[in-house]
Amino acid sequence: MRTYGRVTDEYGNKTWVEIQTDVNGFNDYVYLTALIQELKLNLGESPFWGDRGIPAKSSVVQQVAPDYYTMLMQQRYSKYFLNLIIVKTPPLPGYPETTPTYRINVTTHQGVQEELYVPV
Repeated sequence: MRTYGRVTDEYGNKTWVEIQTDVNGFNDYVYLTALIQELKLNLGESPFWGDRGIPAKSSVVQQVAPDYYTMLMQQRYSKYFLNLIIVKTPPLPGYPETTPTYRINVTTHQGVQEELYVPV
């Protein structure tokens, strides 16, 4: 299994990175990358799934967090990890105040605990 994730370096250059099943047959990082990519999608933006993504842009305008959609995403991906928690946090330093940011706490099947911040 494989997917692609967009990575931004410290200079703002964006590149695509291929993520594959690891040598032990675990797909944890494939699904984690897919989760992050879906979190960055606007609702209905996916060419394959009409119900993927979150209404982030309209949520900023309305000042209402898209908690329902992040809950659905957490339910959809939780079966691929030992533990998965997605919560909205204050914006990261260096990002505009209107940039929604999510913290993802995940425990993989190998026992690795990750804490990731995803500005949307």
